[in-house]
Amino acid sequence: MSVIRQPGVLGRTTRRRVVGTTAALSAALIEVVAVGLWFGLVVGSRTTSTALAGLGILFCGSLLRTGVFGATISDMEDLLQPRRLAAALALTGSWIVWLLVAEQIGDTTGLVVATLVLTGLLTGQFVLERHVFRPQLRSRTVRGSLVPAVLLAVGAATLLATAWFTDWAVATPLLSLEFTTIGVRIDALHIGALSFGLFAFFAHQQRFERFLDR
Repeated sequence: MSVIRQPGVLGRTTRRRVVGTTAALSAALIEVVAVGLWFGLVVGSRTTSTALAGLGILFCGSLLRTGVFGATISDMEDLLQPRRLAAALALTGSWIVWLLVAEQIGDTTGLVVATLVLTGLLTGQFVLERHVFRPQLRSRTVRGSLVPAVLLAVGAATLLATAWFTDWAVATPLLSLEFTTIGVRIDALHIGALSFGLFAFFAHQQRFERFLDR
């Protein structure tokens, strides 16, 4: 029977797509803000205070992002359950290991190796999230988590590459007002953050579509 003759099916499909897209946008925004702020704090001259502040921001962002995932694909309960905290800690640790590997090796080789490492870590973290929030789903767990992990890792590589290998900026002429002077400046890192956000959106959209279709 045609879907046109089944308005209930069409309505459910539309709702799933709207929910999936909204959740993906929310998760991507949280990821960009948390990872971007953490990255900005620790990629330059790192101190104990900036490292601790960045770690706190990263963990809070990871907790919120896993919360969005859980609220979308399952009944939202206590976000601070040990298993859900473990998923957030695993995500936080994945980003920290990624940057440490990149910095220890350095240059293009470090970027490539760190991207591969992050792909593996995110795949494992996505599998862990699935076990925490949808334990009854057993099929094709790793395969379904690999593509979103690759997308997110490529976005992270773009962010790191713009910080390491580019040094340009575009600025508009200063506009003088009665009480202040304003201008707009766009650095390469801003473009990297935007690219990271796009990859994060596509990665999370892949995940949510897969789970909401089941």
